[in-house]
Amino acid sequence: MKKLISKIPLPLRNRYSIAVLAVVGWVLLFDQNDAWTTIKNRRELGRMEEQKEWYGAEIQRTKEQLNEISSNKELLEKFARERYLMKRDNEDIFVLVPERK
Repeated sequence: MKKLISKIPLPLRNRYSIAVLAVVGWVLLFDQNDAWTTIKNRRELGRMEEQKEWYGAEIQRTKEQLNEISSNKELLEKFARERYLMKRDNEDIFVLVPERK
């Protein structure tokens, strides 16, 4: 038994160091916020920050379009015709849909 204990490094023979290692092991492996969950959450945060930038750019682009459309009546009519397939009373609309293969 003494031979086995003598093979353990001296700092690890102390009961306080054993307690610290046990707590660190518990936190890294079994805690609610273990190492794996922390890494996964950081990846998710990075992805969400990229999405935030993309949505911010989209919001800015949409605000610019809204400003253009609200200031020009001809652009408003063009937007309504293209986007929502609106038409005048004396017009017909033909929607061409490409064939799927």
